[in-house]
Amino acid sequence: MISESRVAQAPVPLDALSALRHFGGFVLGAKPFAALLHDICLLAVASIPDVDEVSIVLIEDDRTRTAVFSGSLAATLDERQYDASFGPGLDAATTGSVIRIDDTAAATRYRDFAAVARRQGVTSVLASGLSLPAHVHGGLTVYRLRGAQSFSSQTEAAAVMFGTYAAATLANAALLARRDREAINLHAAMSSRAVIDQAKGIVMGYAGCDADEAFLMLTKRSQRTNRKLRDIAAEMVAAAVRGDHPRLP
Repeated sequence: MISESRVAQAPVPLDALSALRHFGGFVLGAKPFAALLHDICLLAVASIPDVDEVSIVLIEDDRTRTAVFSGSLAATLDERQYDASFGPGLDAATTGSVIRIDDTAAATRYRDFAAVARRQGVTSVLASGLSLPAHVHGGLTVYRLRGAQSFSSQTEAAAVMFGTYAAATLANAALLARRDREAINLHAAMSSRAVIDQAKGIVMGYAGCDADEAFLMLTKRSQRTNRKLRDIAAEMVAAAVRGDHPRLP
């Protein structure tokens, strides 16, 4: 299942050193995570030599979570892998290895995928795993359209090096995004706790019971009406603010 897929714009060519400088210029948290992934994909297709299209995929809990593509061809071929749950990009992502299809016309491994790629004009495919936190797998796949020559060892080394820097950036961005989500969740939890405590106080005042009994009364109403405890509490607090006699649980 793909939660996000984007096709990148045509990049301006860069050398490897310039590409690495770009990684240093990324400000984590300045953009949504998917937008950062999009920028990294642009950088890959601009800086890895002899590459025509690029895709990056992240997999969490055996599900394709996020994918970004440099063009429609990479999108089409990667979508085919996701539908089949099989292909060089997925295998590289889950194993962390480098997988090559040097000639799509003569491939014996991933034969069906290679045949489809060949019909689309792809001559060579190289997929490299990204080293990410244990619960996430990632992969960078590059496609070559022109000529029959396979990717050189220099291209493979450039792709692997690029993947190393990309993985570090993505890992840090994912950690920051997770902390932001945790902060939001904590704030929501604290807000819920506050309104529930207010509702308990209202029940205690009107029913003449202690805090435990008031909480039990609120939870019973929540269960009986199949509504969230926080919503029950908020409704009671709002009634008290209006000056209405609260409807005790």
